[in-house]
Amino acid sequence: MAFVVAPLVTQIIPGRAAWPLVALLLGGCGAGDAAPAEEAHLYEPSTTAVSQPLSAAGAARTPDGTAAAGLSPQELAQSRVTAIVRASERVAPSVVSVNVIRSARIRPRSLWDEFFLPSGAARRVPSLGSGFVIDEEGHIITNDHVVSGAERMMVTLPDGRDFEAELVGTDNVTDVAVLKIEADNLSVAPLGTSQGLLIGEWTVAIGNPFGNLMSNPEPSVTAGVISAVGRHIIPSSQEDGFYLGMIQTDASINPGNSGGPLVNALGEVIGVNSSIFSVSGGNEGLGFAIPIDRALRVAGDLIRYGEVQRAWLGVQVEPVEADAWGRTRGVRISAVAQGSPADGEGLDAGSNILAANGGRVATPLDFEAKLLDLRAGDAITLQIEGRPSPIRIVAATLPSVTAERVTVLEDLELITVTPEIRAERSVRSEVGALVVGISPELNRILALRTGDVLLMVNQARISTAEEANQAFRAVAGRGRVRIYAERSGQVLVHTFNWGR
Repeated sequence: MAFVVAPLVTQIIPGRAAWPLVALLLGGCGAGDAAPAEEAHLYEPSTTAVSQPLSAAGAARTPDGTAAAGLSPQELAQSRVTAIVRASERVAPSVVSVNVIRSARIRPRSLWDEFFLPSGAARRVPSLGSGFVIDEEGHIITNDHVVSGAERMMVTLPDGRDFEAELVGTDNVTDVAVLKIEADNLSVAPLGTSQGLLIGEWTVAIGNPFGNLMSNPEPSVTAGVISAVGRHIIPSSQEDGFYLGMIQTDASINPGNSGGPLVNALGEVIGVNSSIFSVSGGNEGLGFAIPIDRALRVAGDLIRYGEVQRAWLGVQVEPVEADAWGRTRGVRISAVAQGSPADGEGLDAGSNILAANGGRVATPLDFEAKLLDLRAGDAITLQIEGRPSPIRIVAATLPSVTAERVTVLEDLELITVTPEIRAERSVRSEVGALVVGISPELNRILALRTGDVLLMVNQARISTAEEANQAFRAVAGRGRVRIYAERSGQVLVHTFNWGR
């Protein structure tokens, strides 16, 4: 059976229906079959089978009152405070529960529902995830899929305080989002680095897997090791995007843990828990976290600019043919954009890239993972097959970021398609207007989304963003409208009546 990637957002079922689920996950122990409480005893091998009760400090006592194993009660108690305990104590105060309310369209389940449910009927669905505080200003890192489509967000601190949260920014490419709350006396997470991680070193996953279904607000802790680094995950058909360069851990990550921190034995955050591989829907020891270095770069951009400042090389790659064992060596350059940072550096279509910044490149995902962590001004070295020395390229800002934006109908942002934009976005059309922003209200009317390229509005051909602006002003509110647009290499046609 194939593995699937499961985003870790818990859907909360209102009312009593949620509790049987909790009982099942807790091992099926209901109120009627709970074992009676008894005094805990620690039994040592003895022919007389005499039990030795625990002391207040948790140390086994001998008949003369001295501690077992020649240690004092204080020494035994201190021995229980392991690196995992200290790491948990250091980070847990900064971990929060992120409660979300979003609207979901109600799908008719019978002819009765189809008859009585109004068209487009929706219901409010609560869900939850986790997050952690990264500064004293109240900024919180969580996952994009935790807050995507949220109408309201409430953050619950470990001390039980609740705060309405503001969405600072979100990035679905890296699955990182930043929230902000106005609160005093916040505990800030100790932030580490995802560089130099050791396979097999201890990790701790902290989060709120069942949030308000539990009786207290403190986060829960699971422990494991780093299983691998640099993992690329292709999600199931129900999910969008890729997870690139992820940290793999066998620390249990459960629904609701999304956005919580992955911590090393020093009590430093090294990743953001994000997804699992599962055939059952539950944890199977295959959890994945976003490297903290990437998450902090994205969060910094969202806080400063409201969007991620990605870099551009102008190089497009494709896979090379696999050998008889299904293995590939490097990726092939399929195109170099004219006027791009890579143009003029001696890169030719058909050449194979074997390594980037010293790291082996075996698939296009390896190459994309390297680009994902670049910023404008950063240098990258590419080892080209057949060349004795690597090629150094300084990345530039994405053309779509620096392009002049034209605002249409107050809620639609467009930029003109240029050769650089075509190369960046893999657009087939040579002319048109690229959608870089659109409001939900206008999306419902025009059926356009970010990344679409406008080609025609009624009979008016679109070559630039300004031409699109003029075309929309000419047809807005004047009856039947037909829009032609490119999406993922295909031309779509949307016809609607724009009220008179």
